[in-house]
Amino acid sequence: MRTGSEPTTARSPLRLRFWLTVWGLIWAAAGTAAFTLAGRPGWAAACGALMLIVTADLAMVLRHIHQGPHYQPGPDIPPYEPDHGGRRPRPGQ
Repeated sequence: MRTGSEPTTARSPLRLRFWLTVWGLIWAAAGTAAFTLAGRPGWAAACGALMLIVTADLAMVLRHIHQGPHYQPGPDIPPYEPDHGGRRPRPGQ
């Protein structure tokens, strides 16, 4: 259940995701190079496409890291109803 305090209490493994993305980028680049040298253009294109997806993900992760812990959702995100201990509030309360 969401409490409405997520921006101040939530933690995200962005640094882990950053390093996993870097690892994936290295493997996708190596795969593209290896399949190109081996004369497998289909596999090289697949690795190249994967490399583009991983690069876009890396850019998004870096953007979120640079926003820092003070990120707040935009005005289009409504506030959350506070947690009432697992009970729904009665009408009129």
